[in-house]
Amino acid sequence: ANGMVLFNRFYQPDIDPDLMQVRPHLVWSTSHELRLRIWWVGMLYGRIPADFAVTGGVHTHMDVLKSLMAGAKVAMMASELLKNGIGRMTKILHDLTVWMEEHEYDSVSRMIGSMSQQHVEHPDVYERIQYMRELHTRR
Repeated sequence: ANGMVLFNRFYQPDIDPDLMQVRPHLVWSTSHELRLRIWWVGMLYGRIPADFAVTGGVHTHMDVLKSLMAGAKVAMMASELLKNGIGRMTKILHDLTVWMEEHEYDSVSRMIGSMSQQHVEHPDVYERIQYMRELHTRR
């Protein structure tokens, strides 16, 4: 494969016990879902010779930036556009452009993978041991 999507949101129907029926149940994604995707992309970027696309949890220009910086070449935002219309892209593109100018990025390709595990100062933040340390400090 030359590329892969992390993670596709599977359609998840619900069960209505009173009517004894399985019913469609569409739930829009939220930005909170993005963290699992960028963690995996950030870990895999540069280790697997493939392009990554993030889907699920991309709603804002910051979500797009996080996806790209983790290592994705594509950030899909179906829920955001279905909820708010295709016109929402104008605002997201504007905010993305402003951010890039403020942070002196002259291209999107320069930011792809810039915050992946291989490119951050402390790559161990991507490891599970960080979870254990965080739990320990909260005791």
